[in-house]
Amino acid sequence: MVKVLKHYINGNWAESSDSEKMDIINPATREVIARAPKGTREETEEAIKIAKTTFESGVWSCQSPQERAAVLLQIADKLQENVDVLTDLEVENNGKTRREAQSDAEEAAATFRYYASLLNMPKGQVYEASDDMQTLIVKEPMGVAGLIVPWNFPLLMSVWKIAPALAAGNSILLKPAEITPLTAVKVFELMDQTDLPKGAANLILGTGSVVGQTIAESHDVDVVSFTGSTEVGRRIMQAAAGNLKKVSLELGGKSPNIIFDDADLETAVDYALFGIFMGSGQVCSSGSRVLVQEGIYDTFVERYVEKAKGIRVGPGNDEHSQMGAIVSEKHFESILDYIRIGKEEGATLALGGNRIEKNGLEKGFFIEPTVFTHVTSDMRIVREEIFGPVVAIQKFKDEEEAIKIANDTDFGLAGAVFSTDQNKAMRVIKKVRAGITWVNAYHLTNVQAPWGGYKQSGIGRSLSTYGLEEYQETKQININLDPKPIHWFE
Repeated sequence: MVKVLKHYINGNWAESSDSEKMDIINPATREVIARAPKGTREETEEAIKIAKTTFESGVWSCQSPQERAAVLLQIADKLQENVDVLTDLEVENNGKTRREAQSDAEEAAATFRYYASLLNMPKGQVYEASDDMQTLIVKEPMGVAGLIVPWNFPLLMSVWKIAPALAAGNSILLKPAEITPLTAVKVFELMDQTDLPKGAANLILGTGSVVGQTIAESHDVDVVSFTGSTEVGRRIMQAAAGNLKKVSLELGGKSPNIIFDDADLETAVDYALFGIFMGSGQVCSSGSRVLVQEGIYDTFVERYVEKAKGIRVGPGNDEHSQMGAIVSEKHFESILDYIRIGKEEGATLALGGNRIEKNGLEKGFFIEPTVFTHVTSDMRIVREEIFGPVVAIQKFKDEEEAIKIANDTDFGLAGAVFSTDQNKAMRVIKKVRAGITWVNAYHLTNVQAPWGGYKQSGIGRSLSTYGLEEYQETKQININLDPKPIHWFE
């Protein structure tokens, strides 16, 4: 029997007042694996009210950092105990490979542990403003945090927001992506088994146009954190302007991977494959533009295409699969449209470009690893985020042209440089206008480092101490050490 999902409000699992349900699909098989409610505006407003009341009660917001840390560690333990369950759900609902999903599940537990550790570290600042005046700088929770999560990393993006928001002492309302809610629901089931107070964490399932819009517009939400497309990010900002709430956005990318002719070729090819085909290219930081110096361009393309041919595409629950399914039929068709556009624009299709309809994959949303060469910067496949297993390999002459091409984009999320000349690599990477960068690597990151972009790739940062500060207010407290009349009006 297909499971029917529920909202989680004030510590209780609740049916939606709207009887209409959304089918949740396994993208590898198109089978319906669950049914989710379409949360209403009224239900979302009620969850926001509960979160605000809980915050103001102090039952969570006024707990000591050590007490909050203890609860975060309880959540981390529950996640770690259920890594296999979370992995299975992520594979089934998102379509990614088991290797990727298990890595996400383990990182989710580690993220809660990290933010618990931050709460036990000294913090704050003290200034001696004058002989008789001392100023304290302290951090405080903001209030109600509205968290809106994408479908490409349903578990990990949820935790990247939940952990720091709760660590800061806020009450939260999470809206997972409407097509991939299963791991978020499981996280709330596990949090329900800890000492987290009722009402501190709430979950509403539904569409972005209703639930997400209500969260962004609400004057009772103090901060909204959104990960997703740049187009939707703009709408979030506009809706949030009503009460000038703080907005944190992690948006799209069209990231350059610059490979100089002195790079270690095998290493560069390997990371360039990983940079785009990990997660079936459905990763905001994917290296979807590979820029190769003209001296090795043909050799690089030949080796790249040869290795890409060997990528094993299949269901995530098959241990032999190296690249999984596309998350939904709608996105599947969008990627195929971009491949058609690339061919019409005159790019050379060096590999792939087709739906896979053999070896038992005909029922799912599977696309071949796709490589375009001989592209130009004015092509749509070079300028627009495709968010799929499609890479454009572009030629450049020298450092100056590489930097110009790399920065010729509306986005600025990620980028990389490959070269055995460390001075050149550092010189170039410093000129790449992006927030997440690598030298002789790609995609490798950790919870201790901030994650976010420049330009239209977003505002604010996730992870690290910067991620915690996204959910905190900064207050100055001025203390008069020698109080006496000021005599200002005498």
